[in-house]
Amino acid sequence: MSESSEYGESSGFSGSALTVADLGGTTLRIARYGTGTGALTDVRRTPTDGMARHPGASVPELQSRIVRQFSDLAAEAVERHGSSALAVAFAGPVTADGRVVTAPTVWGGRGEQLPLRLLLEERLGLPVVVVNDITAAVWRYVETDADQPFCLITVSSGIGSKIYRGGEVLLDPEGHGGELGHWTCDPSPRAPLCDCGGRGHLGGIASGRGALAAARRAALAEPDRYARSYLGLTAPDPERLDNRMLAAAVRAGDAFATDVLRGGLAHLASAITSVFTSIGVRRYVLMGGFALAVGARYAELLTEELVRLGCFGLTGEEIRAMVVLGEPDDDHGLIGAGRLLALRGAAPTVVTAR
Repeated sequence: MSESSEYGESSGFSGSALTVADLGGTTLRIARYGTGTGALTDVRRTPTDGMARHPGASVPELQSRIVRQFSDLAAEAVERHGSSALAVAFAGPVTADGRVVTAPTVWGGRGEQLPLRLLLEERLGLPVVVVNDITAAVWRYVETDADQPFCLITVSSGIGSKIYRGGEVLLDPEGHGGELGHWTCDPSPRAPLCDCGGRGHLGGIASGRGALAAARRAALAEPDRYARSYLGLTAPDPERLDNRMLAAAVRAGDAFATDVLRGGLAHLASAITSVFTSIGVRRYVLMGGFALAVGARYAELLTEELVRLGCFGLTGEEIRAMVVLGEPDDDHGLIGAGRLLALRGAAPTVVTAR
Protein backbone atom coordinates (compact mmCIF):
# COMPACT_ATOMS: atom_id res chain seq x y z
CA MET A 1 0.00 0.00 0.00
CA SER A 2 1.35 3.42 -0.88
CA GLU A 3 2.00 6.08 1.74
CA SER A 4 -0.60 8.44 0.29
CA SER A 5 -3.36 5.83 0.18
CA GLU A 6 -2.69 4.60 3.72
CA TYR A 7 -2.00 7.83 5.56
CA GLY A 8 -3.26 10.66 3.34
CA GLU A 9 -1.15 13.25 1.58
CA SER A 10 0.37 15.07 4.60
CA SER A 11 3.03 12.70 5.91
CA GLY A 12 5.45 15.43 6.97
CA PHE A 13 8.56 13.76 5.50
CA SER A 14 10.20 14.19 2.15
CA GLY A 15 12.60 11.29 2.61
CA SER A 16 11.78 7.66 1.89
CA ALA A 17 13.26 6.18 5.06
CA LEU A 18 12.99 6.51 8.80
CA THR A 19 14.99 4.79 11.52
CA VAL A 20 12.92 2.94 14.11
CA ALA A 21 14.01 1.26 17.33
CA ASP A 22 12.47 -1.00 19.96
CA LEU A 23 14.35 -0.83 23.24
CA GLY A 24 13.32 -3.66 25.57
CA GLY A 25 14.66 -5.16 28.74
CA THR A 26 16.35 -8.03 26.90
CA THR A 27 16.88 -6.91 23.31
CA LEU A 28 17.51 -3.62 21.52
CA ARG A 29 16.37 -3.69 17.89
CA ILE A 30 16.93 -1.03 15.25
CA ALA A 31 15.65 -1.07 11.68
CA ARG A 32 14.96 0.99 8.58
CA TYR A 33 11.28 1.74 7.93
CA GLY A 34 10.28 2.55 4.36
CA THR A 35 7.64 5.28 4.36
CA GLY A 36 6.35 4.29 0.95
CA THR A 37 6.14 0.54 1.56
CA GLY A 38 5.74 0.20 5.32
CA ALA A 39 8.43 -2.51 5.19
CA LEU A 40 11.28 -3.09 7.61
CA THR A 41 14.81 -3.70 6.37
CA ASP A 42 18.25 -3.76 7.98
CA VAL A 43 16.82 -5.13 11.24
CA ARG A 44 19.63 -5.50 13.76
CA ARG A 45 19.39 -6.96 17.25
CA THR A 46 21.72 -6.65 20.21
CA PRO A 47 21.39 -7.45 23.93
CA THR A 48 20.22 -4.40 25.88
CA ASP A 49 22.97 -3.13 28.17
CA GLY A 50 20.59 -3.05 31.16
CA MET A 51 20.01 -4.92 34.37
CA ALA A 52 19.77 -8.32 32.65
CA ARG A 53 23.46 -7.99 31.73
CA HIS A 54 24.52 -6.05 34.83
CA PRO A 55 22.57 -7.36 37.82
CA GLY A 56 23.18 -5.29 40.92
CA ALA A 57 24.20 -2.14 39.04
CA SER A 58 22.59 1.10 40.22
CA VAL A 59 19.79 2.79 38.27
CA PRO A 60 21.94 5.82 37.31
CA GLU A 61 24.72 3.53 36.07
CA LEU A 62 22.30 1.47 33.99
CA GLN A 63 20.67 4.60 32.56
CA SER A 64 24.09 5.86 31.48
CA ARG A 65 24.90 2.52 29.86
CA ILE A 66 21.58 2.49 27.99
CA VAL A 67 21.96 6.05 26.69
CA ARG A 68 25.54 5.43 25.57
CA GLN A 69 24.74 2.12 23.87
CA PHE A 70 21.59 3.30 22.18
CA SER A 71 22.83 6.69 21.01
CA ASP A 72 25.90 5.06 19.41
CA LEU A 73 23.83 2.43 17.60
CA ALA A 74 21.18 4.95 16.57
CA ALA A 75 23.78 7.32 15.13
CA GLU A 76 25.23 4.51 13.01
CA ALA A 77 21.76 3.43 11.84
CA VAL A 78 20.60 6.94 10.94
CA GLU A 79 23.69 7.37 8.77
CA ARG A 80 23.18 3.98 7.07
CA HIS A 81 19.52 4.65 6.40
CA GLY A 82 19.79 8.26 5.34
CA SER A 83 16.94 8.93 7.75
CA SER A 84 14.99 12.13 8.27
CA ALA A 85 13.81 11.14 11.78
CA LEU A 86 14.04 8.50 14.50
CA ALA A 87 11.15 6.84 16.35
CA VAL A 88 11.81 4.91 19.56
CA ALA A 89 9.49 2.37 21.18
CA PHE A 90 10.61 2.11 24.81
CA ALA A 91 9.71 -0.53 27.41
CA GLY A 92 8.32 1.76 30.10
CA PRO A 93 5.96 4.70 30.70
CA VAL A 94 6.90 7.76 28.62
CA THR A 95 5.66 11.33 29.04
CA ALA A 96 4.26 13.43 26.21
CA ASP A 97 7.61 15.21 25.79
CA GLY A 98 9.65 12.01 25.57
CA ARG A 99 10.87 11.51 29.14
CA VAL A 100 11.07 7.91 30.37
CA VAL A 101 9.34 7.80 33.75
CA THR A 102 10.49 4.35 34.83
CA ALA A 103 11.66 1.11 33.24
CA PRO A 104 11.26 -1.94 35.51
CA THR A 105 12.52 -4.45 32.92
CA VAL A 106 15.40 -2.25 31.72
CA TRP A 107 16.95 -0.70 34.84
CA GLY A 108 14.72 -1.97 37.65
CA GLY A 109 14.04 0.69 40.29
CA ARG A 110 12.31 3.95 39.56
CA GLY A 111 15.26 6.36 39.64
CA GLU A 112 15.19 9.81 38.03
CA GLN A 113 13.20 10.42 34.86
CA LEU A 114 15.37 10.08 31.76
CA PRO A 115 14.95 12.82 29.07
CA LEU A 116 15.63 10.34 26.29
CA ARG A 117 14.13 12.35 23.44
CA LEU A 118 16.19 15.43 24.30
CA LEU A 119 19.41 13.45 24.72
CA LEU A 120 18.96 11.71 21.37
CA GLU A 121 18.07 14.89 19.48
CA GLU A 122 21.19 16.59 20.87
CA ARG A 123 23.35 13.65 19.77
CA LEU A 124 21.75 12.96 16.37
CA GLY A 125 20.69 16.41 15.21
CA LEU A 126 17.35 15.25 13.80
CA PRO A 127 13.75 14.94 15.08
CA VAL A 128 13.16 12.11 17.55
CA VAL A 129 9.90 10.68 18.85
CA VAL A 130 9.94 8.49 21.98
CA VAL A 131 6.82 6.55 22.99
CA ASN A 132 6.03 3.56 25.15
CA ASP A 133 6.60 0.30 23.27
CA ILE A 134 2.99 -0.83 23.53
CA THR A 135 1.80 2.62 22.48
CA ALA A 136 3.93 2.24 19.37
CA ALA A 137 2.68 -1.29 18.71
CA VAL A 138 -0.93 -0.08 18.80
CA TRP A 139 -0.41 1.76 15.50
CA ARG A 140 0.35 -1.50 13.73
CA TYR A 141 -3.23 -2.61 14.46
CA VAL A 142 -5.13 0.61 13.82
CA GLU A 143 -7.67 -0.02 11.08
CA THR A 144 -7.85 3.36 9.42
CA ASP A 145 -11.02 2.50 7.55
CA ALA A 146 -13.00 1.21 10.56
CA ASP A 147 -11.21 2.92 13.47
CA GLN A 148 -12.60 0.31 15.84
CA PRO A 149 -11.63 0.79 19.53
CA PHE A 150 -9.38 -1.96 20.87
CA CYS A 151 -7.06 -2.88 23.70
CA LEU A 152 -3.63 -4.24 22.82
CA ILE A 153 -2.18 -6.56 25.47
CA THR A 154 1.33 -7.95 25.41
CA VAL A 155 2.23 -11.00 27.48
CA SER A 156 5.95 -11.67 27.57
CA SER A 157 8.43 -11.21 30.44
CA GLY A 158 5.87 -8.73 31.79
CA ILE A 159 2.40 -7.55 30.80
CA GLY A 160 1.64 -4.28 29.09
CA SER A 161 -1.51 -2.80 27.62
CA LYS A 162 -2.78 0.22 25.75
CA ILE A 163 -6.26 1.28 24.59
CA TYR A 164 -6.89 2.90 21.23
CA ARG A 165 -10.10 4.86 20.89
CA GLY A 166 -11.26 7.84 18.87
CA GLY A 167 -8.03 8.13 16.88
CA GLU A 168 -5.62 8.18 19.82
CA VAL A 169 -3.99 6.04 22.49
CA LEU A 170 -5.59 6.84 25.85
CA LEU A 171 -2.84 8.23 28.09
CA ASP A 172 -2.29 11.35 30.13
CA PRO A 173 0.65 13.71 29.41
CA GLU A 174 2.76 12.11 32.17
CA GLY A 175 2.47 8.68 30.59
CA HIS A 176 -0.04 7.22 33.04
CA GLY A 177 -2.56 4.72 31.72
CA GLY A 178 -2.48 1.39 29.96
CA GLU A 179 -0.46 -0.37 32.63
CA LEU A 180 -2.61 -3.40 33.44
CA GLY A 181 0.57 -5.27 34.29
CA HIS A 182 0.94 -3.17 37.42
CA TRP A 183 -2.63 -3.62 38.63
CA THR A 184 -2.54 -5.28 42.07
CA CYS A 185 -4.65 -8.38 41.53
CA ASP A 186 -3.37 -10.28 44.59
CA PRO A 187 -3.17 -8.12 47.75
CA SER A 188 -1.87 -10.91 49.97
CA PRO A 189 1.43 -10.20 51.77
CA ARG A 190 3.14 -13.19 50.16
CA ALA A 191 1.98 -12.55 46.61
CA PRO A 192 4.65 -12.85 43.89
CA LEU A 193 6.96 -9.90 43.34
CA CYS A 194 6.85 -7.79 40.20
CA ASP A 195 9.98 -6.48 38.45
CA CYS A 196 9.01 -2.98 39.60
CA GLY A 197 9.34 -4.07 43.23
CA GLY A 198 5.60 -4.21 43.90
CA ARG A 199 3.87 -7.35 45.07
CA GLY A 200 0.84 -9.10 43.59
CA HIS A 201 0.87 -7.22 40.28
CA LEU A 202 -0.75 -8.84 37.26
CA GLY A 203 2.56 -8.81 35.40
CA GLY A 204 4.28 -10.71 38.18
CA ILE A 205 1.58 -13.37 38.16
CA ALA A 206 0.24 -13.81 34.62
CA SER A 207 3.24 -12.92 32.45
CA GLY A 208 5.51 -15.53 30.93
CA ARG A 209 7.95 -14.97 33.76
CA GLY A 210 5.10 -15.22 36.29
CA ALA A 211 3.73 -18.40 34.72
CA LEU A 212 7.17 -20.02 34.82
CA ALA A 213 7.56 -19.17 38.51
CA ALA A 214 4.07 -20.56 39.18
CA ALA A 215 4.96 -23.80 37.38
CA ARG A 216 8.03 -24.24 39.55
CA ARG A 217 6.02 -23.59 42.72
CA ALA A 218 3.37 -26.09 41.61
CA ALA A 219 6.03 -28.69 40.86
CA LEU A 220 7.32 -28.43 44.42
CA ALA A 221 3.80 -28.53 45.87
CA GLU A 222 2.69 -31.53 43.73
CA PRO A 223 5.87 -33.48 42.90
CA ASP A 224 4.11 -36.70 41.88
CA ARG A 225 1.71 -34.97 39.50
CA TYR A 226 4.56 -32.93 38.07
CA ALA A 227 6.67 -36.05 37.52
CA ARG A 228 3.85 -37.60 35.44
CA SER A 229 3.30 -34.47 33.36
CA TYR A 230 4.77 -33.44 30.03
CA LEU A 231 6.88 -30.91 31.92
CA GLY A 232 8.17 -33.50 34.36
CA LEU A 233 9.27 -35.73 31.52
CA THR A 234 10.91 -32.79 29.74
CA ALA A 235 12.60 -31.29 32.79
CA PRO A 236 12.68 -33.59 35.84
CA ASP A 237 14.34 -30.75 37.76
CA PRO A 238 11.76 -27.88 37.90
CA GLU A 239 14.57 -25.34 38.09
CA ARG A 240 15.52 -26.31 34.55
CA LEU A 241 12.10 -25.38 33.20
CA ASP A 242 11.86 -22.50 30.75
CA ASN A 243 9.02 -20.70 28.98
CA ARG A 244 9.60 -22.59 25.75
CA MET A 245 8.93 -25.88 27.57
CA LEU A 246 5.89 -24.46 29.35
CA ALA A 247 4.38 -23.14 26.10
CA ALA A 248 5.00 -26.47 24.36
CA ALA A 249 3.34 -28.37 27.21
CA VAL A 250 0.21 -26.20 27.03
CA ARG A 251 0.04 -26.60 23.25
CA ALA A 252 0.31 -30.38 23.73
CA GLY A 253 -2.66 -30.36 26.10
CA ASP A 254 -0.74 -31.23 29.28
CA ALA A 255 -3.15 -30.87 32.21
CA PHE A 256 -0.52 -29.78 34.73
CA ALA A 257 0.83 -26.97 32.54
CA THR A 258 -2.66 -25.91 31.48
CA ASP A 259 -3.80 -25.63 35.10
CA VAL A 260 -0.78 -23.46 35.90
CA LEU A 261 -1.55 -21.17 32.99
CA ARG A 262 -5.23 -20.95 33.93
CA GLY A 263 -4.28 -19.61 37.34
CA GLY A 264 -2.71 -16.52 35.79
CA LEU A 265 -5.32 -16.20 33.07
CA ALA A 266 -8.07 -15.90 35.67
CA HIS A 267 -6.47 -12.64 36.81
CA LEU A 268 -5.94 -11.41 33.25
CA ALA A 269 -9.56 -12.17 32.39
CA SER A 270 -10.65 -10.22 35.45
CA ALA A 271 -8.62 -7.22 34.27
CA ILE A 272 -10.20 -7.43 30.81
CA THR A 273 -13.72 -7.57 32.22
CA SER A 274 -12.91 -4.42 34.21
CA VAL A 275 -11.79 -2.62 31.05
CA PHE A 276 -14.91 -3.73 29.21
CA THR A 277 -17.23 -2.78 32.05
CA SER A 278 -15.55 0.62 32.43
CA ILE A 279 -15.41 1.83 28.82
CA GLY A 280 -16.98 -0.84 26.63
CA VAL A 281 -13.96 -1.96 24.57
CA ARG A 282 -14.90 -5.20 22.82
CA ARG A 283 -11.72 -6.09 20.90
CA TYR A 284 -8.57 -7.38 22.63
CA VAL A 285 -5.46 -8.10 20.57
CA LEU A 286 -2.87 -10.37 22.20
CA MET A 287 0.82 -10.16 21.39
CA GLY A 288 4.10 -10.81 23.20
CA GLY A 289 6.51 -13.70 23.11
CA PHE A 290 4.81 -15.93 25.67
CA ALA A 291 1.22 -15.51 24.47
CA LEU A 292 2.22 -16.05 20.85
CA ALA A 293 4.39 -19.05 21.75
CA VAL A 294 1.35 -20.76 23.31
CA GLY A 295 -0.60 -19.56 20.29
CA ALA A 296 -4.27 -20.25 19.62
CA ARG A 297 -4.58 -22.24 22.84
CA TYR A 298 -3.70 -19.13 24.83
CA ALA A 299 -6.58 -17.18 23.28
CA GLU A 300 -8.91 -20.14 23.81
CA LEU A 301 -8.06 -20.50 27.50
CA LEU A 302 -8.35 -16.76 28.10
CA THR A 303 -11.72 -16.70 26.35
CA GLU A 304 -12.94 -19.59 28.50
CA GLU A 305 -12.06 -17.57 31.61
CA LEU A 306 -13.86 -14.51 30.20
CA VAL A 307 -16.98 -16.56 29.51
CA ARG A 308 -16.81 -18.03 33.01
CA LEU A 309 -16.58 -14.55 34.56
CA GLY A 310 -19.06 -12.99 32.16
CA CYS A 311 -19.08 -9.51 30.63
CA PHE A 312 -22.13 -7.57 31.70
CA GLY A 313 -24.62 -7.29 28.84
CA LEU A 314 -22.82 -9.67 26.46
CA THR A 315 -23.76 -13.18 25.42
CA GLY A 316 -21.26 -16.01 25.50
CA GLU A 317 -20.99 -15.86 21.72
CA GLU A 318 -20.20 -12.13 21.84
CA ILE A 319 -17.55 -12.70 24.51
CA ARG A 320 -15.91 -15.44 22.44
CA ALA A 321 -15.45 -12.97 19.59
CA MET A 322 -13.55 -10.44 21.73
CA VAL A 323 -10.05 -11.96 21.82
CA VAL A 324 -7.72 -12.30 18.81
CA LEU A 325 -4.02 -13.06 18.42
CA GLY A 326 -1.68 -10.47 16.97
CA GLU A 327 0.83 -11.07 14.19
CA PRO A 328 3.25 -13.93 15.02
CA ASP A 329 6.48 -11.91 15.01
CA ASP A 330 8.36 -9.42 17.19
CA ASP A 331 8.08 -6.44 14.84
CA HIS A 332 5.11 -4.77 16.55
CA GLY A 333 6.99 -1.87 18.11
CA LEU A 334 9.16 -1.24 15.05
CA ILE A 335 6.31 -1.23 12.54
CA GLY A 336 4.02 0.72 14.86
CA ALA A 337 6.66 3.37 15.54
CA GLY A 338 7.28 3.75 11.82
CA ARG A 339 3.58 4.06 11.03
CA LEU A 340 3.03 6.62 13.78
CA LEU A 341 5.98 8.72 12.65
CA ALA A 342 5.06 8.55 8.97
CA LEU A 343 1.44 9.36 9.77
CA ARG A 344 2.02 12.40 11.94
CA GLY A 345 5.43 13.72 10.99
CA ALA A 346 8.09 14.89 13.43
CA ALA A 347 6.45 18.14 14.48
CA PRO A 348 6.05 18.67 18.25
CA THR A 349 2.44 17.46 18.02
CA VAL A 350 3.72 13.95 17.39
CA VAL A 351 5.12 13.74 20.88
CA THR A 352 1.90 14.82 22.50
CA ALA A 353 0.13 12.04 20.61
CA ARG A 354 1.94 9.56 22.89
